[in-house]
Formats: sequence, structure tokens, C-alpha cells
Amino acid sequence: MPGAGGKMHEATIRDASLADAEAICGIYNHAVRATTAIWNDREVDAANRAAWLAERQSAGFPVLSAESGGAILGYASYGPFRAFDGYRFTVENSVYVAPSAQGGGVGRALMQALIARAQEAGFHVMVAAIEAENTASIRLHASLGFAEAGRLPQVGAKFGRWLDLVMMHLPLSENAPP
Repeated sequence: MPGAGGKMHEATIRDASLADAEAICGIYNHAVRATTAIWNDREVDAANRAAWLAERQSAGFPVLSAESGGAILGYASYGPFRAFDGYRFTVENSVYVAPSAQGGGVGRALMQALIARAQEAGFHVMVAAIEAENTASIRLHASLGFAEAGRLPQVGAKFGRWLDLVMMHLPLSENAPP
């Protein structure tokens, strides 16, 4: 699938390293400034993203980078869905792609690798919480087998307006709980 300007993006999906923190920071901050994909209002610095990456990885959760020609085109991760024991087999994903690489298959490649990691780790369900007007992300998740599980109207606010949240889920296994 072509990205911005109709260009296909060939990227290597790999575990992110601390060296990726600055590029991840740039992608994150663009999403903060220009989109409703992240419901934060404050930009962060590379040290913040390095700490986040180290914390996520030390907790056993992957952070993946999509790299092409030495440039980071996107990143993805999953982490706990909620902090209660009963949710320990469910994870929530996040995936962000640099504006220049959007629509070029980078998000799909990141999500496919992330889903495989969650299955290998023995998780039962992956959840996505997506702003309702982010139709590209909703379509991407649906194309990967996620189903809409509900909509929560006006649960967030950004750019002076209320935001609706679409909840999607993907069963990762058919295993009975231990």
C-alpha cells in the first residue's frame, strides 16, 4: 500500500532500542500536536521516551520499531489493559507511524508483528482504543481481525471538542483460563 506521495515503504520490524528514543519522540510529539490519536496535550522529550521504552521492556512488553534506511518510520507496543488481576491475559496495543510513512503498510507490518508477539507470550485478547474519527486506524485494526466491541461517547477532549472512543478487540487464543 502506498504511503504519503504514493510510495510503498519497505521496513524492517525489530525490537526498539534506546537509540530509537529520539525518533519515537518525534513521532509521538507529532501525534500530540496534530492528531487525536494520543489524548495528551503535552509534548515530551527523548529522555521521556527512553524511560518509557526501558520501563515497557523491563516489564516484559515489546516495543517494536519499523526502520528503513536508518530512519524510524513507526513504532508499536502493547501493555496491560487494566491493572486488575483478572485482566492479566488481555493487552492493549498502540501503533504510531510517521506522517511521511502513513498509508504505506508500516502500521500493518508493525501490528502483525505485535499480534504475533502477544500470541507467543500467551495473551488471550488484544484490545485497541481508537478515537472514533480515526477511520484509518479503525480500518487497519478491522482488516487484522479486530471487531468493534463498543463506543464510548464524549469520554475524552482535545482541541476544544469532545472525543468518542471506539473499543475493538482481537481474540489471540482459544485457551481456557489457567
